[in-house]
Amino acid sequence: MDLTLHSALHPVLQGKRLIAFDLDGTLIDSVPDLAAAVARTLCELGLAVPTQEDVRNWVGNGAPVLVERALSWALQSTPDPSLQQRAYDAFMVHYGAAPNTLTTLYPGVVHTLQTLHGKGLILVLITNKPERFIEPLLSHFNLLAFFTLWIGGDSLAEKKPSPLPLLHAASTCKVTPVECLMVGDSRHDMAAGKAAGFATLALPYGYNHGEPIELSKPDVVLPSLTALLMPPNVTRTA
Repeated sequence: MDLTLHSALHPVLQGKRLIAFDLDGTLIDSVPDLAAAVARTLCELGLAVPTQEDVRNWVGNGAPVLVERALSWALQSTPDPSLQQRAYDAFMVHYGAAPNTLTTLYPGVVHTLQTLHGKGLILVLITNKPERFIEPLLSHFNLLAFFTLWIGGDSLAEKKPSPLPLLHAASTCKVTPVECLMVGDSRHDMAAGKAAGFATLALPYGYNHGEPIELSKPDVVLPSLTALLMPPNVTRTA
């Protein structure tokens, strides 16, 4: 890798060899499809259906927690384990049948990943989404070739905010944590990154349970992924 490659990039990338990206709320806006699957699941159970904005505030801890939050909202109480399992199984069927019908890429994602990959940086994906959905989504959006490794919420014994997935990625790619950057949109991404010894970069447009991402004290907050491709105070011209 060219050691001078970071000179035209944001300073947060200085000395970095690996970038770990979150998926939902960072690279893709998946809430419309998740909300549709939640709605079908609750309707099937004869329960009230939440709004898309409700679901937006529940995303981030993986499918089981999303289903539990939806049930708790609909029942106004803690669901019993048997109902929760039924709902989870139904959700997985509904979401699995249409995981990318309404989901969209955020602006600049392809260009940013393509540029960083082309400069020799190792890109990995670390999400709390079940692993079975990752490859189809990356393939659908033509992002598969950019990533060396992807880890889902059920790939390992622990998921974010645990640092385990991040440390596993660094170890697998033979990179030290100090040479890594975690890019995400939620407090779970920031907590995992800090615990793993990664630098942390937050994006303010994703899903963070209605909280400003600045409260998680990331090392850097950028308005978009494309801001990684230029130093601060540099404006891209047409």
